[in-house]
Amino acid sequence: MTAGMGSYDWRFDSGRICLDLVATSETASGAASGAASGAEEPLAEAGRLGQWLVGAGLVPAGTPLAAVDGHWAAGFVELRDCVGQLVRAQIDGRCAEFALERVNVFAAGPPPGVRAVRAPDGSLVRTLSAAPDCEALLAAVARDAVELLTDPASRARLRRCEGDSCRRVYLDTSRGRRRRWCSSEVCGNRERVARHRRRAAVARA
Repeated sequence: MTAGMGSYDWRFDSGRICLDLVATSETASGAASGAASGAEEPLAEAGRLGQWLVGAGLVPAGTPLAAVDGHWAAGFVELRDCVGQLVRAQIDGRCAEFALERVNVFAAGPPPGVRAVRAPDGSLVRTLSAAPDCEALLAAVARDAVELLTDPASRARLRRCEGDSCRRVYLDTSRGRRRRWCSSEVCGNRERVARHRRRAAVARA
């Protein structure tokens, strides 16, 4: 699943909201963005954090997001970096104590309140009980990270994409746990194309 963002797309195929947040540090092409490449931080660009919040399902579509600003972006960037450190440390068998402490701080707050309301067609739809609050939304993502990292079965499914130049981390829910790429359509397709080109080059030689 992707949400259009102009020059690239947010992707929501990591298997968890917290991992989808970690993936915002990369463009859809798989190349690192933000501070890692000297480019502008994607979450800080106008409207993009709000679109990510909607795409991730943290905020219902149509919710006014006028309050989303640089302060919000800074909080989500910090949480993203801390969760990224934690999940990669978990995969590598390392500790990341400062990142763990910060995620716990974010998770300590209450998540957003939700309520069911009637849509024009009479069906029930989800909405927030109050205007979107940065700390509450950060808490929701941080709690997702805590739940992921404290569940042995989920921890065992954490994988790092094998695609060239891709650093995405995802939850492998495939049968037999044989998934190699964050996305078969993106990194998997790139590898298949590269393999085809190598075979063609050998055949020409």
